[in-house]
Parts: sequence; structure tokens; C-alpha cells
Amino acid sequence: MTFPKAFENRSGELFIDGVSVIELAKQFDTPLYVISEKRIRENYRRIHDALIRNYPKVRIYYAAKANTNISVLDILENEGAYLDAVSLGEVFLALKAGFPPERLLFTGTSVRNDELKSLLKSNATINIDSLSQLNRLLKMAVPNLLSVRINPEIGAGHHDHCITAGKDSKFGLWEEDAVKAYKIAKKAGVKQFGIHMHIGSGILAIDPFILAIDKLLGIAKRIHNQLGADFEFIDMGGGFGVPYEPEDKELNLDLFSEKILGLFQKRIGEYGLGEPFFCVEPGRYIVCDAGILLTTVNTVKTTPFKKFVGVDAGFNTLIRPTMYGSYHPILVANKVGFPETETYDVAGPICESGDILAKDRKMPSITEGDLLAVLNVGAYGYSMSSQYNLRPRAAEVLVKNGKVALIRERENFNDLLSGQRVAEWLK
Repeated sequence: MTFPKAFENRSGELFIDGVSVIELAKQFDTPLYVISEKRIRENYRRIHDALIRNYPKVRIYYAAKANTNISVLDILENEGAYLDAVSLGEVFLALKAGFPPERLLFTGTSVRNDELKSLLKSNATINIDSLSQLNRLLKMAVPNLLSVRINPEIGAGHHDHCITAGKDSKFGLWEEDAVKAYKIAKKAGVKQFGIHMHIGSGILAIDPFILAIDKLLGIAKRIHNQLGADFEFIDMGGGFGVPYEPEDKELNLDLFSEKILGLFQKRIGEYGLGEPFFCVEPGRYIVCDAGILLTTVNTVKTTPFKKFVGVDAGFNTLIRPTMYGSYHPILVANKVGFPETETYDVAGPICESGDILAKDRKMPSITEGDLLAVLNVGAYGYSMSSQYNLRPRAAEVLVKNGKVALIRERENFNDLLSGQRVAEWLK
């Protein structure tokens, strides 16, 4: 396999940003999430620079759901990123991290009335997902700026669960309802507008984005011509994929920027849409390969059919392989570069047959006590973790140029005491 960026092999030992993962495991125990500060900045700057070369008005909204650790948000706020939030919790944390409200976009679905009230108080820009949400919002207040999420009828993604547009999607408004939404909002007194779409996650091809943005701009033209609505921003959403499997190729950002922004500028000129901000919402792309999961081998078991490596991280720690069938590269962190002579299934400690992190994986010969590094865990690692089987969540550390900082403490058994006894019922 190609050796990951930001990683080093020092005499068979894995280092990340100048820090030994063996020492990290000794100091902080396992399972342990490790995040590279340097790599987050590199990924953000790469996408920002690629886009800004082809169009001067760009906003990059970090999709916070990928990784909501406040230290990660601090880094991206410092870089000048905007933030895409899908819950009040994400809005709350973004404000704590110093994001001003004008750099927040809330794109929620099935939003409650009390949530709408809190969003109005936060002054974050609200992206409407349904006519119901719009009508309920306008009864409370009329925001100066409002956006509408469009279902462009074109969906794509690495798994069916990650396709967020098309006939089976719960997200966004179809074209006729979108026209109604802008008409209602304009009549109510909304002065400024955005328009938004999101077709799916983990996309490595450019063509689905081209088809979808062309459709979105066509809808924007119709709304502009019929209602006289001008757009402050046009948001293409996220979905930028990263290579997980060895045969995956990186998204060509320069070609993406050239093709998408070339089409964007052509259409906004043809349609008389002015010079709106062009927005994207990368989450996975920015943080995925900046994070790894360290896990210790506690069991090596051989059956007549399989060799199992039992580790202390399961789908409570990384759910993607079980939920999506996702592939994550795995290194034996204390045997990097050793010959891959054995084939293993890597299994977690959860009492479920589906608790498998990797199947039929060629690896060096593994013994109990070895340390494995599961790669590409910076996105949807901790943020999708749980206490299933009453296992406390793992700790997180941030590394930078040989330095280490604990950015989330490991939970303990007391953190599992979330229930409340009703003692009098037992009398």
C-alpha cells in the first residue's frame, strides 16, 4: 500500500507528525484516536486554494458532523473556514469555538419548533428543508437572509445510506416546492437568499457534481426570473470523497475546480445571477486522513476456517465497517513494512457477529500485544462512536510537530451511570 501522508516508518515503528504511536498508546492507553493538526490545515488549504484560483468569491463550510471535537473546530476557525451545522449541538459548539454567527449555516431536517426558535436567537443562517419548516419559521420571525435546500434529483455516494438526493431521499425540496418556498419567503419580507443542494457523500468522480450543479443553477435561474430573487450564495454542498481502498484514486481538485467553476461562471453570466459566493461543504475531505485509531491486539485465535485478530476497538469505536461495509487500511504499528505473510479478520470485543473491522486482510504475522493503526478515522470515528455494551468512549489526542495534547479524556465507568433508578417502584 502507498504509505499515508503525515506518517513515517522509523525502523518498523509508526510515527505521525513526529510522534511515536507506540508511545502514545503507552501514555494514553487504547483504543485511542490520534489527529494530526498539520494535516487538517493542509487539507483545508488545498481545497481553498484550488477553488480560489478559478473564482474569487468562495466560502468553505466545514461539515462539522464529520468531527466535532472543539480543538478541530478551533483549527478550522483559525483557518477562516465557515461551518455547516446539522444540529443545535453543532451550532452551540461552533459558537464556543469562536465562529461568528454569519459564518454558520444550519441545514437540518425534521426540525422542531423549539429548535427553530433557538436558531433564530443564534443568528445562524438557516437552510430550509421543507415547506413545513419554512411556514413554522416565518410565524416566529422573518430572517433577513434565508436559504432553501434543493433536491436536484441527482444523487451519488459511496453507499446507499449516504445518497442525499433523488427520488428516495428525505432531504430538500423538489423544484416546484422550491419555487413556492422562495415565493412565500419573499412575500413575508425576506430580503436576501441562498440556494443549496447536497447529492451524497464519499464521491470521487466529478461528473455527478457537474450534472447536479447545472440542474441547481437552472432552478436558480427560474427563481430569479419569476420572483426577482437574487442569491448571496449558491452552495453546492459537500460529498468530496477520499481514497479508502488501495485502488481508489484521489479526487482531482484542480480538475474539479476548473470544470465546476468554469460551468458556474458561464451559467451565472448567462442567467444574470450576478456574482454570488460559491460555497462547498467538505467534511470528510478535511479531517478523514488526519486521524487514526490505535487499538491493541489482545487475542489471536485460529479456527479451521479463519485466523482472527481480537482487538480492544469495536464498532462502538468505529462503526463504518459494520454500518457501510467500509474499508479502512490497517497497519501493524510496531511492524510497519514487515512482510505481509498472514491473512486475518480483525475483530472487536463487542458481543455481535458484525463486529469486524477488516476481513481477509493480508498483514504481517501478528502476536498478542501488537498495536494496530486503523487509518482514515478522522471523519466519522469518534462522532459516530457509542457506549454500546457499556464500553466507555475512547480518548482523543492532537499531535503537531512532535508535540501531543489530550483533547478529549477517556470516559470511565462513572460516565456510564446515565440512567436513573426508581427505587420506590421496587418496594
